[in-house]
Amino acid sequence: MADEATAATPSTGTTTTTAEPTTTTTEAVTTTTTASSAVSPPPTAPAVSGPPKTLPVNGGGKTEKYTWTQRLAEVTVHFPVTPGTRGRDVLIKMTDKHLLFKHRGTLIIDADFDKPIRSGDSFWSLDEQRDVVFEITKLNQMEWWKCVFKGDPEIDTTKVEPENSKLSDLDGETRQMVEKMMFDQRQKALGLPTSEEMDKQKMLEKFMKQHPEMDFSRAKMS
Repeated sequence: MADEATAATPSTGTTTTTAEPTTTTTEAVTTTTTASSAVSPPPTAPAVSGPPKTLPVNGGGKTEKYTWTQRLAEVTVHFPVTPGTRGRDVLIKMTDKHLLFKHRGTLIIDADFDKPIRSGDSFWSLDEQRDVVFEITKLNQMEWWKCVFKGDPEIDTTKVEPENSKLSDLDGETRQMVEKMMFDQRQKALGLPTSEEMDKQKMLEKFMKQHPEMDFSRAKMS
């Protein structure tokens, strides 16, 4: 009896493993930190304003070096000096815009006038050998000075009032000009239109009524 042949499956000795693909997903975590209280902006520094203006005394005022008064056309400045001062002890150079004053070699003032003057009509003198007095004629004799020299303390020119006797001595036309100037100074100090600006506005309003067909939306006063 013939032997039955046994079919053997050949073995290679190799084991094959199939791994299923694994996908790993990492989620990013975002952490938001909220401050418990809002951060306030740094405080704003208060606006810096100029030094307060002082009330005028006889139209002027007083500084560490001198006292001064004014009239509409003139300014008088008093510099106190050592008693017994003589003319040879002072050195003075005055121009339309500047004053240099030395006393016995010491500089008293070297500064520009706040407004131009008429140096040819201005002069100085010694008062009882203890005051050097300057009589200064203004170039513009229709305005009040707020100070004598640039940078010095200022007075409130809206509070300057000329003596009634001086006003009454003026002729009608001049007095009207002075009163108009005083009114305009007060208006400017209050941020209001001057008499000239008010007149222009009235003229424009009158013209607008006469020409209603015209467009004045872009009209500007100058």
